Amino acid sequence: MGLKEGTRAHRLAKTAGLVGLVGIGATGCSTDEVLRFGWPVAVTPQAEKMRELWTWSVIAALVVGVIVWGLILWSVVFHRKKSEELPRQTAYNLPLEIVLIVVPTVIVAVLFYFTAVTQNYVTDKSGKPDVNVDVIAFQWNWEFQYPDHKTAEGNVVSTVGTSGEIPIMVLPAHKRVQFTLRSTDVIHSFFVPEFHFKRDVFPMPEKNNQDNVFQIDQIDRPGAFVGRCAELCGSYHAVMNFEVRALNEADFDKYIELRKEVNEKTGKPYTTAEALSQVNCGELCAPLATTTTPFNTDRTAREASGAGQK
Repeated sequence: MGLKEGTRAHRLAKTAGLVGLVGIGATGCSTDEVLRFGWPVAVTPQAEKMRELWTWSVIAALVVGVIVWGLILWSVVFHRKKSEELPRQTAYNLPLEIVLIVVPTVIVAVLFYFTAVTQNYVTDKSGKPDVNVDVIAFQWNWEFQYPDHKTAEGNVVSTVGTSGEIPIMVLPAHKRVQFTLRSTDVIHSFFVPEFHFKRDVFPMPEKNNQDNVFQIDQIDRPGAFVGRCAELCGSYHAVMNFEVRALNEADFDKYIELRKEVNEKTGKPYTTAEALSQVNCGELCAPLATTTTPFNTDRTAREASGAGQK
């Protein structure tokens, strides 16, 4: 290897490093954003565990990638063809073969271990929930029932979405919540991006031997978080949205109590919107969803581009 070749390789490595630093800096991302590698900010302990698994998996992949790229670059720069003479042929290289077997095995074993640990934590439901919510999906909306709470008429407190109003699942922050999922028709999928995972929603889960229950330790902070159906379920799948509204414990308790009572103005139990307005806790008590909007499902309201033009 000549001095010129060594200098050239050194310059190339420096240039590549500078390009990488400029690329990261140009994005304007904070350290936290970079380490999340595109994932939303977690709002549950389970979501944070999955984010950590994702981050370290990507870092491990990048380390392996850098080593492979470095070896390729090294081979290209320092082992270019210099003559027509064939290089010395080596049939076996036991130390190299051992390395090529042991290193990938260790990498896979480590990733498998941390994946299993994270999965066991995320799917654990041994804790006693503070709030139970039955999530019922149907084409193309959602119903949220609170089986532990009933109205004055003896009905379970429930919120049902319509084509004109996005359903809001009101939950307490900092409390363990258990979700029980089922569908009335086709397969849907319960997905809150800030929860960092989705759960398929099957019809007749008991008969199909599906695990349709999961828990979150808590929602770390009050807030409004969009929820979506993440399974192609029909014509209006793309707009089958809902909203998770996490309130402080006192505001949630007040909301639930109102849902059990009769609204004197209507003679019926308080709706979600009416109860939130009555709680009056600022932006988090907005009567309608703030993270997504309804979609006009009237097919005749949408015409093909150019329709009616002459």
